[in-house]
Amino acid sequence: MPIVVDIDVMLARRKMSVGDLADRVGITPANLAVLKNGRAKAVRFTTLAALCEALNCQPGDLLRWEAEDAAGG
Repeated sequence: MPIVVDIDVMLARRKMSVGDLADRVGITPANLAVLKNGRAKAVRFTTLAALCEALNCQPGDLLRWEAEDAAGG
């Protein structure tokens, strides 16, 4: 998928655990793991806003677009 989720990068920068972030955002650690590992098909703006607030970052710090390989995509 061309959208890459960099939550793990921000977690490392903030020295925060997945469980702590999930608690702050109000979602389960399992649902956060689905998002963090790039398996989510969608993310609600309210969840994205809560992630940004908890991590003190911008949406672009968490999500980025990466072109698919022309031969494989």
